[in-house]
Amino acid sequence: MKTILIITAVFPPEPIVSSRLSFDIANKLSEENEIVVLHPHPSRPYGFSFDGKTLGVRKFEEIVIDSYVCPQSKLIGRLYESYSFGLHCKKYIERHRNCFSCIYVNSWPMFSQLLIVKAAKKYGIPCIVHVQDIYPESFTNKIKPRFVSSVIRSILSPIDKYILNNASHILAISTNMKMHLMKSRRLHDGMVTVVENWQNEYDFMVYKGRCEINAVNSILSFMYLGNIGPVAGVEFLIHSFVKANLKRARLIIAGSGSRKQSCIELARYYQDAAIEFWDVPDGKVPEVQSQADIMLLPVKRGAAMSSIPSKLPAYMFSRKPIIASLDLQSDTARAIVESDCGIVVDAENEQALIGALQEVIQNWDLETLGRKGENGFRYAMKRFSKECNLSLVTKIIEEYAC
Repeated sequence: MKTILIITAVFPPEPIVSSRLSFDIANKLSEENEIVVLHPHPSRPYGFSFDGKTLGVRKFEEIVIDSYVCPQSKLIGRLYESYSFGLHCKKYIERHRNCFSCIYVNSWPMFSQLLIVKAAKKYGIPCIVHVQDIYPESFTNKIKPRFVSSVIRSILSPIDKYILNNASHILAISTNMKMHLMKSRRLHDGMVTVVENWQNEYDFMVYKGRCEINAVNSILSFMYLGNIGPVAGVEFLIHSFVKANLKRARLIIAGSGSRKQSCIELARYYQDAAIEFWDVPDGKVPEVQSQADIMLLPVKRGAAMSSIPSKLPAYMFSRKPIIASLDLQSDTARAIVESDCGIVVDAENEQALIGALQEVIQNWDLETLGRKGENGFRYAMKRFSKECNLSLVTKIIEEYAC
């Protein structure tokens, strides 16, 4: 019996949603298949300690390759990280080319994906590529001036087009992403399946009913939990919270990332504001989020258009209302509006976010908070649960592995 190879850029103990997705896929597939998981040394998020951390018993073979890692948000380092990981994976595929019936890829864009897909094509191995973000657009959208961005995009776009047109199947994480890829990469509908990133809903259910923990002292806790990186816009969140001049409220920034120290220094400048920074131990996201009253989801303009942030289902499964500042036409905005679980304002609109924060403080009672949170939970169970989405991914992989 041939083996399914899972190539993933992140894997537990890294407390990243994408790493847990790869673990869930490997674990599920290992029930009826031989599985090998290939991944680099853990490095995400930046500053996180991995000493002694594991995630359950592995039912599959796990190989840690010695590729270069760059958890800091540094352009050259990230590019070399992608190339290095791809090169190691390419060489592994070449050495074991007769062993695998299928390859599932959840890797860094774009160079690691290119090297892996080319190797799979060379040896006739079906290859499923899981797209977590659209490149080069996500990269070039940050570059100024625009003509420089356009030139770089014109150079890099053919690489991604090659990757996706030579993959056996593509998994997209949102409807907007699928439509963009089909149009820009000229893919036909049957090549792309939308599978939204999931959370394990059962991890959150044990904390049901902890929505009123701050009712005694009448302090509302606004919380951002996730990677404190360049795309998140946490500095913007801090500025808006301070300018809202909220009474009986605190802002909790939970997590780690490359921008955490900058955010701590910014918060020190606002000495009168109630701003706290919390660590999030591995596996403790549901517990930490249970201590919030309202979750905050800031995303810089353009960054939410092609994917749904993993924080959204996590927030919803915690039964917390959500205030989001992001692109109004995004799938994320649509989900919050459709579920009636919070407030959505336009990305990077400081006055709009201030108004939303003040609206909650002035007009939302505990009953409203609870109702909005329940709305989000019910919606997430239908769209973002592990039960709904994991089997869809594994079924596609097994079809190509036959």
